[in-house]
Amino acid sequence: MKHLCLVYMEPGGLDRLTAEERERLDRDSLAYDRELARRGHFIAASALQPTRTARTVRRGTLLDGPFAETKEVLVGFIFLDAADMEEAIRLAADIPMAKYAAIEVRPEFDF
Repeated sequence: MKHLCLVYMEPGGLDRLTAEERERLDRDSLAYDRELARRGHFIAASALQPTRTARTVRRGTLLDGPFAETKEVLVGFIFLDAADMEEAIRLAADIPMAKYAAIEVRPEFDF
């Protein structure tokens, strides 16, 4: 079963990390992606550009910027394959960004 792990954090949250913390986070994140792949869970992952680069399309109208009702914004995702929601949550808990961000785990809708 496929699950999307959406990574949310306050804008500028990564800017508060020291250079060493950021380097360790990048290294640990890439290593975790490789570990997920080795174990057969990894589908895709990516960090996203800042929200100032976002545009929203709502009912056919293009709007500047994101307009979610939240203080945190989507900064990246990991798409993974897990046996069930419980396994997906265990895998998400080990995502290095979980130390700094909220990770929403959502199952893929299977048509």
